Amino acid sequence: MSWRLDPWPYPRWIAHRGAGKLAPENTLAAFRLGASHGYRAFECDVKLSADGVPFLLHDATLERTTSGGERTAGTLPWAELSQLDAGSWHGRAWAGEPIPSFAAIARFCLRNGYALNIEIKPTPGQEIETGEVVAAAAARAWSGQAALPLLSSFRPEALQGAMSGAPALPRALLLDTLWNGWEQVADALGVVAVVTHFRLMDDALVQRLHHDGRRALCYTVNDAADAVRLIGAGVDGLITDAVDRFSPV
Repeated sequence: MSWRLDPWPYPRWIAHRGAGKLAPENTLAAFRLGASHGYRAFECDVKLSADGVPFLLHDATLERTTSGGERTAGTLPWAELSQLDAGSWHGRAWAGEPIPSFAAIARFCLRNGYALNIEIKPTPGQEIETGEVVAAAAARAWSGQAALPLLSSFRPEALQGAMSGAPALPRALLLDTLWNGWEQVADALGVVAVVTHFRLMDDALVQRLHHDGRRALCYTVNDAADAVRLIGAGVDGLITDAVDRFSPV
């Protein structure tokens, strides 16, 4: 089947938003901290600035994790976003940590040989454009590399854009519920993996995905009992905040 990716090139353990509970999420500081705990694969959220620059941020607005207040992140140009403080909310030790551009994170991962799961997190209404631009930027950054990043999204339209912007990059569908028609959408988008909330994943779903030639990944696995259950079920990837408690080896 066209969506098979074999052998699977990504480590089983993936640090969520860098090390997003121990350091300011989606920052280079968080990636460096995750790496210091032995992690070699990372997940992050990427959206577009008003002038089309891909950058890391989870929320639609800036208030929770930056000094930018309640403004919608996608309405500001990168020159303004890049000056915001994305660390102080997490503690004084992180004060002044900037929002990173996607280009900066790509350089960090490439120079250290780290794997990357890029969650495309579009500003509402910009799903297709965000998918296209982020995928194209990833394809340029990883040009000539054997190990490619994995593009994922909850939004099928964003994955459609990614398929248009960089058809050779692998894609994954994120699911917080098993909504009607998700399998047909996964087929149409040619995804190599499905990434579900950890409570949705069980032995039967893992077997179903593997039977179809896809990989099974879960977020956000922070409890040892959940990790044991999911590894026993045969999942291929565990996205975790608990980088200080789970050894990625």
